[in-house]
Amino acid sequence: MSIALGIDLGTTYTVAAILEDGRPRVIPNAEGQRLTPSVFAFGQDGLPLVGQPAKDRASVSPGDAVFSIKRRIGSDYRARVGGRDSTTEEISSLILGKVKADAEAYLGQPVEKAVITVPAYFNDRQRQATREAGLMAGLDVIRIINEPTAAALAYGLDRENVHTVLVWDLGGGTFDVSVLELGAGIFEVRAVSGDTWLGGDDYDERMMSYLALEYWATYGVDIPRQHKLAWQKLKEAAERAKIELSERPTVQVHVDFNGAGGLKALDTNMTRDSFEKLTVDLINRMVSPTRQALADAGLEVSDIDRVILVGGSSRIPAVRQKARELLGKEPYRLIDPDEVVAMGAAIQAATLTGKCRKVVLLDVIPLSLGIETLGGLFARVIPRNTPLPASQSHIFTTAVDDQTSVDVHVLQGEREMVIDNISLGEFHLEGIPALPRGVPKIEVTFDVDVDGIVHVCARDLFGDAEESIKVVSSKDLHPEEMNHIIEEAMRHADADGRRRERAEASIILDTIISLAEEQQGVKSELDVSARSSEAERIIERAREVRFNGDTIEMRKTSRKLWESLSMAGARQQKDLVSTPV
Repeated sequence: MSIALGIDLGTTYTVAAILEDGRPRVIPNAEGQRLTPSVFAFGQDGLPLVGQPAKDRASVSPGDAVFSIKRRIGSDYRARVGGRDSTTEEISSLILGKVKADAEAYLGQPVEKAVITVPAYFNDRQRQATREAGLMAGLDVIRIINEPTAAALAYGLDRENVHTVLVWDLGGGTFDVSVLELGAGIFEVRAVSGDTWLGGDDYDERMMSYLALEYWATYGVDIPRQHKLAWQKLKEAAERAKIELSERPTVQVHVDFNGAGGLKALDTNMTRDSFEKLTVDLINRMVSPTRQALADAGLEVSDIDRVILVGGSSRIPAVRQKARELLGKEPYRLIDPDEVVAMGAAIQAATLTGKCRKVVLLDVIPLSLGIETLGGLFARVIPRNTPLPASQSHIFTTAVDDQTSVDVHVLQGEREMVIDNISLGEFHLEGIPALPRGVPKIEVTFDVDVDGIVHVCARDLFGDAEESIKVVSSKDLHPEEMNHIIEEAMRHADADGRRRERAEASIILDTIISLAEEQQGVKSELDVSARSSEAERIIERAREVRFNGDTIEMRKTSRKLWESLSMAGARQQKDLVSTPV
């Protein structure tokens, strides 16, 4: 009988678990470890290595290894290793393939299905790429779920009382915050936020830079960035020191550069206080997403019953202290932050395969979805934090007369202008009847499945034209483009609002100018004397304002021009409800 795994495909470590006798259990890998390093390398013999063997290989030949590939998944990044370029999906699939093979060897049974977790703030491309990696590894990926949600599943499996929890998930590469209502087997995600470029790797980088500075202070020599082996040794020492500082106030850091170009060994002390000063800005970056998630959930700090910290980096004392200060509660500590996500995924896998009937999971969309409209405006169709699965339609129209096709540009984000959001894909709808602008009705429908993967369909309501797209993993987006999307939207809210108002005022004025020009043309055909020189002057002035005026001036001009039109003629064409695309 096939078994369904729960897999936490992490930036630093990957963990697999199953549900046995009603309880989740982590499966050890072939090396006997519960955590598999998310590292890929080529051995000295040219054969591929994954996990701890790959990490060991990186210690002597870092150029043959790839770390933290999850931070790049869903982008066009290619890792140059072993003399060939590999995509993020290929490397991720090798990590998943090892986990699958190790689980099969340990359980003595085939593993065909899996639930794989992703950061709550992963966008559609990153989710699609994760699914593709699972398929390449020979897994039927039956669900993609958010990491904080999985952690809450493991935490709340047997809890009957209804209460609200806030999950901070600080892993190796990403930070997520989720607000959930749970109890009596119902797990409802109220809101999510986060930062896809904030995690333990960033703390390691700070420590590495500090050690390099210490080396310069001791020996008056810079460690060249191109010296990969030396920096790999700094990375290993930095990671060890970071972990030890979570337990002790002071650590002795020893970096043996043996084999690294004759560099002398470095010995220095590092205090927890110094480490916290080095990383205080990283800690503070967790505040804004947390406040945003609470605001989106419509809750105050006092409404949170429990704070759960997840991810290995949540062991950093300063992280726990920030949680206490910000949320006013002692974080819950009776779960393993490295394993709880995989355990929750195992519960969901068992639920989907009929082996656990205790859980109903209600997740949400992390970022708003919509399309581009006239003037470069972003028209939201499904707002963020809408429960999954979700389906929503909106009617749009044409922007010019006799337009027989439209390009549907699908976007994700929170800014008002298209240029500031994330492009997910485009498709072309043809066969629209040639009618005056504003008359055709084009229904655009977004369907988002339980994995958060997007399907978009456009249909002409006056004819038979219909096209659709399943947004798939693209190669033109770097994960860092997701950084601080909500924070950026808040920071630029006023400016974005003004830009949108001006664009909308321009569109309305342009539409009214067209109506006025059409009316004047009809009058001239019927009776030249019926033409209004006053209306002509207003139209000419309106054209100038359309190109050079500010928002208020365009609005005033629109009202004046509208009042100058014959109301009887205007009513026949006053269908300005649909948005032009």
